[in-house]
Amino acid sequence: MLSQLALSIAESATLKLNETAALLRDKGEPVIHLGGGEPKSRAPIDAIIGCTAVLNTGEVRYTPADGIPALKKAVIRYTEQHYDRAVKPENVIVSSGAKQSIMVALYALLDPKDEVILPVPYWVSYPEMVKLAGGVPVPVRAADGSFEPSIADIAQAVGPYTKVIILNSPNNPSGAMYSEDFVRQVVELCEQKDIWLIMDDTYNRLVFDGRQSTNAYAFTGEDVDGSKLVVVNCVSKMYAMTGFRIGWAVGNRDLVKAMTNIQSQQTSGPATPSQWAAVGALNGVQNSIDALRVTLENNRDVMVARLSAIPGVKVVKPAGTFYAFPDFSAYEKSSQKLADFLLEKVRVVVVPGKEFGMEGHLRMSFCGTLKEIKEGIDRIQWALDPNAPNEIFLGSRKLIRDWL
Repeated sequence: MLSQLALSIAESATLKLNETAALLRDKGEPVIHLGGGEPKSRAPIDAIIGCTAVLNTGEVRYTPADGIPALKKAVIRYTEQHYDRAVKPENVIVSSGAKQSIMVALYALLDPKDEVILPVPYWVSYPEMVKLAGGVPVPVRAADGSFEPSIADIAQAVGPYTKVIILNSPNNPSGAMYSEDFVRQVVELCEQKDIWLIMDDTYNRLVFDGRQSTNAYAFTGEDVDGSKLVVVNCVSKMYAMTGFRIGWAVGNRDLVKAMTNIQSQQTSGPATPSQWAAVGALNGVQNSIDALRVTLENNRDVMVARLSAIPGVKVVKPAGTFYAFPDFSAYEKSSQKLADFLLEKVRVVVVPGKEFGMEGHLRMSFCGTLKEIKEGIDRIQWALDPNAPNEIFLGSRKLIRDWL
């Protein structure tokens, strides 16, 4: 018999959709995947060189559980450059992706019944990760229905068991970037209430319209060791290196030590070739990030324009990431039913908003090609309105008719 914990943990909705899309494509069906979270660009050449260099030696061995010194040094430099904060090696832990960094932080911080506040919409994995660590996820919706709660919304959710708040900005799934005032107020609230704040900055370099992501360190006078602020990042998104599985966390040395002990018992540390690839990416030429950001911004504009043209669909222009989170509730309140319908009717993969805490919405990725974005939204509009103009949807109808 499986444990109650195992039975309580849901499968990752996004990874399941990736599997579904791959299976349908293998069958030769005309699937368009608008639910994915992987940039189409190639990993930087400096990352590939760094990885192959260690592979060519044949000496691929264990590393320290918290990361190789060269990578920790690169993370320290990255933190100084992008956060204006000097840290030491003992403040850094390298993990097998940002997800593991967050997971071991939660293991290190939470006791049974401890609560973790998650602004809605939240990343799909947060609630299950909190439960795995023995904690209780506490979703907090904005009173006005927006993608950014007020500090009053957050403060109202704080109780005697509140241990951690997790902020993800720019946000997956909405693409919203929390305002400086909101981040500052949350930092101040955490310091007043002695609450840990985990900043998931996975998309902090993928911000549009000439804006800059918010630096939570700017709102605390504490040094890293005196602070309960933990900043998490990775090479997965900004460098298009999802398969390398390298992320890191920067925080209080006592917390990082505890996280390292836990990680050493879990995985013994990240894979050696992947770490050297990350060193190459962080230390190498950075123009791949700029190129990806420009491509994503253009893709975003196309997706938002096309979604806005569908009657009844409400969409907020994303400030970053590569996701839009349009509201389709005018057509169907259940996001799961709508996602199933679109997959069955027109073979378009999207992620139900309920997985992120907001019904009626669908997460749609614009990190694919413009052709996929245009065709996918054309199919969606035709599925929702079969009377849509033939000259726009002729290609979609032919593909779907051939499939049927």
